[in-house]
Amino acid sequence: MAFPHRPDAPELPDFSMLKRLARDQLIYLLEQLPGKKDLFIEADLMSPLDRIANVSILKQHEVDKLYKVENKPALSSSEQLCFLVRPRIKNMRYIASLVNADKLTGRTRKYKVIFSPQKFYACEMVLEEEGIYGDVSCDEWAFSLLPLDVDLLSMELPEFFRDYFLEGDQRWINTVAQALHLLSTLYGPFPNCYGIGRCAKMAYELWRNLEEEEDGETKGRRPEIGHIFLLDRDVDFVTALCSQVVYEGLVDDTFRIKCGSVDFGPEVTSSDKSLKVLLNAEDKVFNEIRNEHFSNVFGFLSQKARNLQAQYDRRRGMDIKQMKNFVSQELKGLKQEHRLLSLHIGACESIMKKKTKQDFQELIKTEHALLEGFNIRESTSYIEEHIDRQVSPIESLRLMCLLSITENGLIPKDYRSLKTQYLQSYGPEHLLTFSNLRRAGLLTEQAPGDTLTAVESKVSKLVTDKAAGKITDAFSSLAKRSNFRAISKKLNLIPRVDGEYDLKVPRDMAYVFSGAYVPLSCRIIEQVLERRSWQGLDEVVRLLNCSDFAFTDMTKEDKASSESLRLILVVFLGGCTFSEISALRFLGREKGYRFIFLTTAVTNSARLMEAMSEVKA
Repeated sequence: MAFPHRPDAPELPDFSMLKRLARDQLIYLLEQLPGKKDLFIEADLMSPLDRIANVSILKQHEVDKLYKVENKPALSSSEQLCFLVRPRIKNMRYIASLVNADKLTGRTRKYKVIFSPQKFYACEMVLEEEGIYGDVSCDEWAFSLLPLDVDLLSMELPEFFRDYFLEGDQRWINTVAQALHLLSTLYGPFPNCYGIGRCAKMAYELWRNLEEEEDGETKGRRPEIGHIFLLDRDVDFVTALCSQVVYEGLVDDTFRIKCGSVDFGPEVTSSDKSLKVLLNAEDKVFNEIRNEHFSNVFGFLSQKARNLQAQYDRRRGMDIKQMKNFVSQELKGLKQEHRLLSLHIGACESIMKKKTKQDFQELIKTEHALLEGFNIRESTSYIEEHIDRQVSPIESLRLMCLLSITENGLIPKDYRSLKTQYLQSYGPEHLLTFSNLRRAGLLTEQAPGDTLTAVESKVSKLVTDKAAGKITDAFSSLAKRSNFRAISKKLNLIPRVDGEYDLKVPRDMAYVFSGAYVPLSCRIIEQVLERRSWQGLDEVVRLLNCSDFAFTDMTKEDKASSESLRLILVVFLGGCTFSEISALRFLGREKGYRFIFLTTAVTNSARLMEAMSEVKA
């Protein structure tokens, strides 16, 4: 059932080293405050920290009590306070309030601030403004690569998406460059580098500078990973906006996978307790179904349950010696498998209940119609009904954005009507969200004469008219246009299917969207790898408005072994979905590659919309 890897598939590098490095560095920083200390941790650093150094490790290094950074006075009686925070202004104000409160009461303690993954000048400015710069010592915990699985690394920077793609804030790009530099230091240089998108280009250039500064270190190293591909999220918003139907994606959409683990509530565990479950390749049951289309999962789990029962039943005819062997060797494994099996069956039932309630089939049908460009009026009425019934503000926004991007912006009449209905249904406080979506190019209004055919003829004029000045003029008028239909045609994103699409034996990456659509991001990666460059994709790159941001650098090919050339690191800047991961894993199995994923954070349609929303859920 789980796709077997080809026998010749290359081995993945061992990323456990990254955890050890992060842990050692943190311990080193904690030990710079010798003696007992209390540790204040920012909420969104708790899960990553838990994966690196659990409470008992912190206790070994004299951390006495743990507190959450929140807006209330600290009750700590310790003489030394240590703060582990993201470089945010509000955190600086919080720390300043504690230090200044101590000063008022005449209390002296030692304060240490550890910024993760880096400190920003603005934070030091705030500490200075608040008059406490001399009272605290500052350090950086340069922890920006968390291995969530054997082939998945996350920077755990969900704010990257909003900061860069909405605010145009470039401060995290240096963090990305540092992370890539660390990977090339540990796993050898990357012989072939491809990228698309503005952010990808900047990260690449910063990273190159770091490499040049320390060129001696990696000289002569054999590359372990043959290709690296950098991709901006705004090159492909469509894939991220679609509902996920592979098992891991559905679990993420339904229960929210956080930092590689998920909280299954009582409705899944069929007890009165919630359970935190780590979802990775070590969970044998999960590993076999994670990339499967949801329609196949139940059948697989029930077959697995029957096999398990048969193994339990074997003990009926056993003599004492066999029984002893069975208990000592197999029983523990069977019990573990049994526990996991019942959890995933519970999760499937819970997903089914929720999806039937939402009428998931109807929703998917509308999404497919939008992707293919059919029945646009019907789809628009479906979205209006969704808004009027107040199904969910985030879902309604997502569908509107999907309509806008696939149609290259909404006709002004539709834009005004949908926006008015939305604000009347969910409240006027969402007004700013519309301005954000417009700025990010997610929900736009067509300017007069910007129908698809007009835009396409504009683009084809561009292609024939190579004069640089004219191209830039035309491009600025095309800014933030999606051109999805034209790209879809060029790259054949909507597969032509004769008869039923067989989801049990997928034939291409479209299976991650029930055979209706091949993720654009994955198709681009496939095409570039096939050509080993962007040659022949000029038109696609132009339609994506990325002409000067698509690059290829093939410098160290000669040292790479044929095995390493089949290992590909894909870096998603602004988040990556489980659907894309499943699609590329499938492509790897078909072509004899292995993909490794590095993302600023794992994302899905709801997280994208929440990042753009000014109304906090």
